[in-house]
Amino acid sequence: MDQYTNPNHPLYVPGTFNIYAQQHDLEHAYGGAADGSQLKRDSKSGIVLMPQPSESPNDPLNWSKVRKYWHFTLMTFITAFTAATSNDAGAAQDSLNEIYGISYNSMNTGAGVLFLSIGWGTFFLSPFPSLYGRKITYLLCLFFGLVGSVWFALATKTSDTIWSQMFVGISESCAEAHVQLSLTDIFFQHQLGSVLTAYILATSIGTFLGPLIAGYIASGESFRWIGWWAVIVSAGAIFVFIFTCEETYFDRALYTTPINKTITLDASNGSSSQGQISNKKGDNDLFDEKEKNIKNSSQIFKEEDMILDYQQDSEYDGLIDGSKEKLHSYWKRNAIITPATNLKGYGVMQYFQYLKFSMKMFAFPAVWISGLFWGWQDVLLSFYLTIEEDNYYDDPWNYSDAAVAIMNVPTLIGAVIGCMYAGIISDYFVIWYSKRKGGIYEAEYRLWFSIAVAIISPAGLLMFGIASAKGFTDWRCAYIGLGFIGFGWGCAGDIAMAYLMDCYPEMVLEGMVCTSLINNMLACVFTFTCSLWIDASGIQNTFIVLGVLTFCFSVTAFPMYIYGKKARIWSKDLYLKCINERDN
Repeated sequence: MDQYTNPNHPLYVPGTFNIYAQQHDLEHAYGGAADGSQLKRDSKSGIVLMPQPSESPNDPLNWSKVRKYWHFTLMTFITAFTAATSNDAGAAQDSLNEIYGISYNSMNTGAGVLFLSIGWGTFFLSPFPSLYGRKITYLLCLFFGLVGSVWFALATKTSDTIWSQMFVGISESCAEAHVQLSLTDIFFQHQLGSVLTAYILATSIGTFLGPLIAGYIASGESFRWIGWWAVIVSAGAIFVFIFTCEETYFDRALYTTPINKTITLDASNGSSSQGQISNKKGDNDLFDEKEKNIKNSSQIFKEEDMILDYQQDSEYDGLIDGSKEKLHSYWKRNAIITPATNLKGYGVMQYFQYLKFSMKMFAFPAVWISGLFWGWQDVLLSFYLTIEEDNYYDDPWNYSDAAVAIMNVPTLIGAVIGCMYAGIISDYFVIWYSKRKGGIYEAEYRLWFSIAVAIISPAGLLMFGIASAKGFTDWRCAYIGLGFIGFGWGCAGDIAMAYLMDCYPEMVLEGMVCTSLINNMLACVFTFTCSLWIDASGIQNTFIVLGVLTFCFSVTAFPMYIYGKKARIWSKDLYLKCINERDN
């Protein structure tokens, strides 16, 4: 009965769970009579904790609530802030055009460069968390954002407005995949639904409040202060992250947990039924090799104090008894670089191996539909922001910078409602629907919530497009349309990420990296052609087509709902092979 929890079971399918039997399966597979241990549970709900925490005080899953919530605050801040700086350049377009003659098309080109740098920045930075710790990535991205903001604040030429956006885009790349990884480091699986909703909310707040704040800055001070305020906040954030952002990298496979105990005992008995960790070598060999690599890497990085004082459990040879460890010092917990336990030398060859490994995720259908869902919302963002910034300053609206910025408020309200709908409400729905299906939960159940996106988002595009084309001065039609578009933004983003994480829960970082590449490349293509399309077809016809395309892309959820499980069955072997290659 462990087909839902044991990847080596012939009937196991990633993304399929039994909400009734899973707990029994886990107890039987990992906490049963083999060693007499019991799986750890949540003290209030009794839910089995996954992943199982070690006894080490240095395990992020064992952090106090204060430490967890502060780290969560830092992650949501960097998500919102980098999203804001990536979308604030539009508030300066009017001033840059009037003072320096920089065309709106050139600034759209800058937006295309921005999307390119977000996608490829996410890809090229993706090995860093697995080799050098999570923290270094955030510091690098904040530094790139600071450089890009300084360049934008000093802009006088077209090239300045374009290439500054490359650095700003790289800064947002940490929020595309790395933040999700850090959040999975400190929260258990049953907590990730609410955590993911908060992440999408932070993205939405940054995306829509960024232009609003930038608009007020440009109106009240100068367009240059859009960049200078970003510089000030970036510098302050770097300082805060250096001294208060704790490293969450932790190799739990080396520590004694109920699951690892069973794996070790099975290995010692010659059994491979649960042996996911020791695929080609014994656990002792794996431990010795990792310990050796830690020593080597610590010498290279001059971090001798980072070598763990391993106390091996005599009963479970090769595993560390975390209860005998002491809490790391403040400086070790906040180290800028934390070498991975499997780091070899400087990790140069491993860096390229990780890049190659991430590309394999393109073979998974769930990655493509998630990238399409999320990417199409970025495409729509380019179109309606272009209309706001190119048209609403002129007759018949004659909006000021602040008035154009306020147009992001209804979009934000819609996004918040969409996040709640596709995040919190969907959690209750999938549990209810799973009970109707005999307790079987399939990842595709969340795709039901695409129905609302297929109806509401196209309606919003039609309302906003027609109101803008016809010159409606009554704000209600355009603003309600923007609210509907925002609903689609928040809803589609939540569905895309939740579905991908449900399908392949052991490959969150790799999946998000490929999703980021897909959605940002898609957004980049349409950003370069956005103005040309509008000029050729007109605002009304363009938004009618966008509404039709949004409906078509949204209903692709239904073929995936029907064939999604077959796709997961087909990709099972590749999925397990990828996990083994990465972890070993």
